[in-house]
Order: sequence, then structure tokens, then C-alpha cells
Amino acid sequence: MRMSGRSLPASMLLSIRDRRMRKANALSPKKDGVTGTLVASYNVHKCIGVDRKFDPDRTSRVIREIAPDVIALQEADNRFGDRVGLLDLHRLELETGLVPVPISATGKGHGWHGNVLLFKRGVVRDVHQIRLPGLEPRGAVVAEIDFDGNQSLRIIAAHLGLLRRSRSQQAQVVLDLMNSPDEKPTLLLGDLNEWRLGNRSALNTLHATFGPQPPAVPTFPSNLPLLALDRIMANRHGIIAAVEAHDTPLSRVASDHLPLTAFVHL
Repeated sequence: MRMSGRSLPASMLLSIRDRRMRKANALSPKKDGVTGTLVASYNVHKCIGVDRKFDPDRTSRVIREIAPDVIALQEADNRFGDRVGLLDLHRLELETGLVPVPISATGKGHGWHGNVLLFKRGVVRDVHQIRLPGLEPRGAVVAEIDFDGNQSLRIIAAHLGLLRRSRSQQAQVVLDLMNSPDEKPTLLLGDLNEWRLGNRSALNTLHATFGPQPPAVPTFPSNLPLLALDRIMANRHGIIAAVEAHDTPLSRVASDHLPLTAFVHL
């Protein structure tokens, strides 16, 4: 198997070589000279860390480390039954100012098929919950948020499936949510579960609308990130900057994914 024109072992070596730089940058998310809305995507793995301990407080501490303006969480609910939410969202709001985008799902879950979208300031104008096709229960939350009264951004928070065929179908559903590449600024945040490139990749389906993207950043597995499963994508060129993994001692153990962060300029 080949990735980005390099063999898998070569990609591993590059990831290991660059990890020290990513860790140093992640410790200071508000970097000198970089401004904008700080967005993040984080698969919290049902608050179970690589040490196999269930620790929602640890997950919340990682979110506090990031200090995002907007964050999309995946696997924030139990997978079966009532899909009970696993985080203390009230405490998280008190400590970070982040509140969840309201949804109409039944049960005791935080989000929709495990997807939770939280934001710090702004007005939610529109919300949709989308069922994604495939053998696994997957979904997406689509929200339009006005920031500071005059900057509107549509955000699609999604978690694609493990099967290649399902990912391609799900990516097409995401595109169907958008009428044309020239419409309102849109971000796609989430765990896309796709490391392949080329015609067999779900990313190829998204390319027509989301276009060329910043270089992929490995986020999985968190203790030695080799695969770029998590993505922050935009349908407007140049509005995303400083895409990085939030690689800290805490985030390396809190989940099997590292959070992914970026600055957005509207």
C-alpha cells in the first residue's frame, strides 16, 4: 500500500520525525501571528483512553487545553441503547463557555449518532440532523452559526464509517447538502476514517467541492500518530490556517485519536 506517493514505512518515519514539532506547537494553540476562529475536531473514543480507563473528566481537560471557539466531538455518547451522553456538558460550559448546538434527538445522548457540535459565541440559525447510509449507524450534524452578528458559517460535523463503500456513499451525502461550491462558507469537521488517496478514497468524492486542502496531519493512533483520519476542510480556499494535531501528554492518553485544530478566517 502507498500513501501520498511514499511507502507506508516512509510515511511512518516522516510522522515520527515531525512529531516533536507538532507537540511543541500544540502546547501554544494561540500562536504568534495566527488569528481567527479556533476550530477543532476530536474523536473522544467514548471517553476511554489508550490505558483503557473510562475518564470523562480527562476528556474535558483536553478540551480545556485546546480552548476552541468551535469543536466537533465524535463518539461522545454510548453507542447502544439510549446512547447516553458521557460528558458533563454543564461543567464544561462553566469552565470553557462552550455550549452544544441544540438538536432534537430523543434519548439521553449529547448529540446525534455520537456527534456533538459545541460553540463559544454566536447565534445558531439552522440545524439539521442527517442519517448517513451504510451498515453502521452513522450521522452528521449541520449547523449554520452567525458569529459576531455579521459572519455566518455553516459547519458539518460528521463521523464516517469504517467500510470504504460506506464512506464513499456518506461523502456523497455530505456533498448533496451543498448546492454549489460558490455558496456560503462551509467547514467539514470530523473523523472521516479515510487515509487512502486517489480514486478509491472518499476524499476524492469531496475534492470537487472542498478542493485542494492543507497537508494531511496524522492523528491516529494518539500515542504514535501515523494516519490522518481526522480532517478540517473548507469549501473556500485560504480560510483555513495552521492545521495541527493537539499533541500533549494528556491528549496522547485520553483517546485513541489526537484532536485536530485549525484557525478559520471568515
